[in-house]
Amino acid sequence: MAVTVETLDKLERKMTLTLPVNAIQSEVDSRLKKLARTVKMDGFRPGKVPMSVVAQRYGYSVQYEVMNDKVGEAFAAAANEAKLRVAGQPKITEKEGAPEGELAFDAVFEVYPEVKIADLADAEVEKVSTEVTDAAIDRTLDILRKQRRTFAQRAQDAAVAEGDRVTVDFEGKIDGEPFEGGKAEDFQFMVGEGQMLKEFDDSVRGMKAGESKTFPLAFPADYHGKDVAGKTADFMVTVKKLESSNLPEVNEAFAKSLGIQEGGVDGLRADIRKNLEREVKFRLLARNKQAAMDALVAKSELDLPKSIVQNEIDRLIESQRAELKQRGLKDVEKLPIPEDIVRPQAERRVRLGLVVAELVRTNSLEAKPEQIKQHIEELAASYERPADVVRWYYGDNRRLAEVEAIVIENNVTEYILSKAKTVEKNVAFDELMGQQQA
Repeated sequence: MAVTVETLDKLERKMTLTLPVNAIQSEVDSRLKKLARTVKMDGFRPGKVPMSVVAQRYGYSVQYEVMNDKVGEAFAAAANEAKLRVAGQPKITEKEGAPEGELAFDAVFEVYPEVKIADLADAEVEKVSTEVTDAAIDRTLDILRKQRRTFAQRAQDAAVAEGDRVTVDFEGKIDGEPFEGGKAEDFQFMVGEGQMLKEFDDSVRGMKAGESKTFPLAFPADYHGKDVAGKTADFMVTVKKLESSNLPEVNEAFAKSLGIQEGGVDGLRADIRKNLEREVKFRLLARNKQAAMDALVAKSELDLPKSIVQNEIDRLIESQRAELKQRGLKDVEKLPIPEDIVRPQAERRVRLGLVVAELVRTNSLEAKPEQIKQHIEELAASYERPADVVRWYYGDNRRLAEVEAIVIENNVTEYILSKAKTVEKNVAFDELMGQQQA
């Protein structure tokens, strides 16, 4: 059939579809006859319901289904004949003034854009690297020791000091009024480990079990509790219990408690190094991937399909609602989330997705089975039973598809870095891992 496509906007198109009425009616009759063989209705035996009764009860819904199916088939055939890459779902409306014996429909839709990627040799990408140092291993050992520390109650006249675990009751008031989250009983925290605001931490130091104290505390302007951020509260705190912490010695017994059966402390340090190097590899890949993708987007030119952007906006808003619901917020479905909040993120995701797809298509960067297998094995290596994790990934096509998408992104990253001008930068281990210096 001859297909006429009208351009309405940069990516928006319109075409008219015509369907013969007799073909639609023939399909409706066929489906009603098939339905009549199995339909059950009061007063009739199965399969013996008159066609007139079946048509009266189900005719409208069957006609609606047939119309949708036939129009959808006609649109797919017309788009295929016109060699159009349709983006999103078309909006189809019935058109008046069709010739006798025919039905006409207007289909308005968007097509995927032409993606232009400039020469990546002109792009500049910062490529970071780091190394796992002995100091990083020492700090990890300290964390492991703290996770396994024991506590002993201190003498009645002992004063709270750095590293102690204290149990307190406290209540805070702002302008004489209590506030949400400002009161607790039998609350435990470690002194000097940043679990509490510094003013609270400092005020408890030097106190003894049974003592009470009142002190002012100024909440930072960027404090996560917006109701108290930037305000000053008066706190009354009572120390109920004071315990010293005892860290286990790093020896062969400690190594065995962490699953290292051979090699003692050296074996433990080697295991920590291996795990840290694995984590560093993934973090470096993520950081360099971000830089590479930023460079790719900057070198790309394309128009964004509004329908695809809208779908992504809807998905992001739904994701935000699900997160709020998980946090315990009620009636999140009624919560208005303005589209403008997520639109920039949605547009970037759509833009990046289209550009990456074009680069993959034109440079054969698809994920190979052996790459997928290697990535899954690397992910599984940090678990106690890697083979079970590998089977878990291969047991679900959706999980495999997620891994495939990651591998494709890695292939794209490597391709960009191989073409672009890379600026090598060595970053500190702590910076990469987001840790503070001990």
